[in-house]
Amino acid sequence: MDRAGGGAAYADPASSLLKEAARREPMGFSSGTEAFAVSRKGPVYAALDLGTNNCRLLIARQPAPGLDAAGFRIVDSFCRIVRLGEGVARTGRLSEEAMARTVAALKVCGDRMQARHVSRARLIATEACRAAENSAEFLDRVREVTGLSLEIIDRETEAFLATAGCAGLADPEAEGIVLFDIGGGSSEIVWLDRDPAKRGHRHRREDGPLRERVRAWESMKFGVVTLAERFGGEAVTDETFDAMVAHVVEALEPFVAQVRDAPRCPRFHLLGTSGTVTTIAGVFLALQRYDRRRVDGLWMNGAEVSGAIQALRAMSFAQRAANGCIGPDRADLVLAGCAIFEAIRRVFPSERVRIADRGLREGILMQMMAADRIWSRDGL
Repeated sequence: MDRAGGGAAYADPASSLLKEAARREPMGFSSGTEAFAVSRKGPVYAALDLGTNNCRLLIARQPAPGLDAAGFRIVDSFCRIVRLGEGVARTGRLSEEAMARTVAALKVCGDRMQARHVSRARLIATEACRAAENSAEFLDRVREVTGLSLEIIDRETEAFLATAGCAGLADPEAEGIVLFDIGGGSSEIVWLDRDPAKRGHRHRREDGPLRERVRAWESMKFGVVTLAERFGGEAVTDETFDAMVAHVVEALEPFVAQVRDAPRCPRFHLLGTSGTVTTIAGVFLALQRYDRRRVDGLWMNGAEVSGAIQALRAMSFAQRAANGCIGPDRADLVLAGCAIFEAIRRVFPSERVRIADRGLREGILMQMMAADRIWSRDGL
């Protein structure tokens, strides 16, 4: 399911958080993009996120005239469920079928990058490739067939990029928030302190460096694919769901200990980015078909989140597969995601949750544009 419509414009007030990212992460053209021509309208950027479950591409150009300095304009996007990490937790290897599906999707991504004259790209792979013993063989195959060179990033970089991509949705008046990204093979959780530049300067535009705001982070070695494979995803009983929640609560204990003394004010909230939270938002809104414009940035209260999760748990597998915000490819995964979300809610009770349909790819795009000094006003 493609959840980033072409032509959309982003205008995040937190773009200057990427000052730190621009210094910290290496930039460079990936193999397969060096020969791409530069568009007459300026550089075109591509960010590709190959996860355990999905292959996602986002192509954007520099801010259009009149947009906020932190904006960028999406010109193309692509998302396909490939389940690259299917069975990796059991076998330790990427299967031939999963690699074939993924290479086919990456070929589409390469073609779109060529068609859009991409001049700057970063192509990342996450947990499935980190965990599989044959990931080097797979990356060689991708390079040979598609001309694309994938970079396997570590868990800290993944958490940082996800935070950079959606931190602009955090309540600027909250002393701290818990930001989380539920993936296919890993799940990242971050405690983000209030921007120090906001303290005593409520209307000041510049944000402090993102690194200074991250109090703690943790990457849990499971996501919706691995959890569903372990506990089951088609028919999930109350007992199975509770077992998944308990498993995640236990895994969260080290992170909880790190932030035990972190300040919490009445504006404390959760900020979630993943297919799980956007699906919950779509169910809450009773969308017949997923609509990113209505979901990204949505605030939900605790009762609304609980009601949506309960509605999903009450659906049969066939009903989940027929739902326009889920579909047959994700019907066996969504309840595992709900269990992860529920565990986070239990250890970090909050009456407010903000939904983000943005994350790693947006963080990569902002990072590349920051390094190229695309933004020249108020910080970057």
